[in-house]
Amino acid sequence: MAVAGAAAATIFWILTEPSTIAAGILPEHQPDLANGERMFNAAGCASCHIAPGSKDKTRLAGGVALKTPFGTFHVPNISPDPDAGIGGWSDIQFVNAVMRGVSPSGSHYYPAFPYTSYQRMAHGDVLDIKAYIDALPAVKSEVSGHDLPLPFRLRRGLGLWKLLYLDGRRFQADPTATDEINRGTYLVQGPGHCGECHTPRNLIGGPMMDRTLAGGPAPEGDGVIPNITPDPTGIGDWSAKDIAYALESGFTPEFDAFGGAMVSVQDNLAKLPEEDRAAIAAYLKSLPAVKSAPKKPKAD
Repeated sequence: MAVAGAAAATIFWILTEPSTIAAGILPEHQPDLANGERMFNAAGCASCHIAPGSKDKTRLAGGVALKTPFGTFHVPNISPDPDAGIGGWSDIQFVNAVMRGVSPSGSHYYPAFPYTSYQRMAHGDVLDIKAYIDALPAVKSEVSGHDLPLPFRLRRGLGLWKLLYLDGRRFQADPTATDEINRGTYLVQGPGHCGECHTPRNLIGGPMMDRTLAGGPAPEGDGVIPNITPDPTGIGDWSAKDIAYALESGFTPEFDAFGGAMVSVQDNLAKLPEEDRAAIAAYLKSLPAVKSAPKKPKAD
C-alpha cells in the first residue's frame, strides 16, 4: 500500500506540473503602447483589477471579491508597484501568467483568471498589454487571500483541471472566413474572453463547449448570463449593426440597457475602434444558433 501510495503521489505530481512557455519562444518585440491600451480594454483588465467602487481604470489596485460556487476569489493588484503589484515581473513571467495561468513562483493560478481564453492571444498583444500596464501608476494596496474550502485551496490539483481545459493553442485564422470574421473570432475567443461568462460550465467549472456562448448561470452564482448566439432564444433577431451599436452605446434593439457585469464590459468595448466592434458583431452572427437551456421552474 505504501508503494502504491508513493507511485500515485508521483504520478499526481508529474501530471500537475505547471506547463510554461519558454522565454526563447517569445518574438523580438518593440512595445506598442497604443495597441497595449487597445488590448487592455478588449481584455477587460480594469473591470476586475481596479479597487471596488473605483472609476479610475488606470489604478489597478485589486481587491474585488468574486463570489463563486467554489469560494470567494480576491482579485490581485496588477499595478506596476514592485511590492504590491507586478512591477518586478519580466516579460516571460507576465506571458506565462496570462497565457498559462502560472505565477512567477511556479504555482497555478485559479481559472477565475481567464487564461483559458487568453492562451489564444498573440504573444505581441500580451507583451503590449504588459508595456501599457507598466506605464500606469504604481499603487500600493493590500488584498486578502482567496477564501476557498478544501479541496479547492490546494492549487496543485489545478494541474489536472488544466489537462482538460488548457491546450496551449493560439488563435489560428480560418482561411475560409473573411478578415473581419477572423478578427472578431480572435477578439471574442481571446482577449474578450466572452465565453468565460456566456458559455455554461460543468460541475468542475469547465466550459461546456457544445453550448458555446449559449448562456447559462452566472459564474459568480447570481443571475443568468444571456445567450449570444444567433438563435431566437439568444440574439437571433439582432442585426450585426444592432450588436455593434449595443457594444458602443450599451443600448439594445429593444430599447433596454445592459446591466450587471456587462456594463463594465460594454464600457471597455466602447473604447475599441469601430472596426473591432463590427468584427465582433460579424463573428457572432456567423456562429451556429444554439437554443438557450430551458429555465428551471421555481420551487413553490
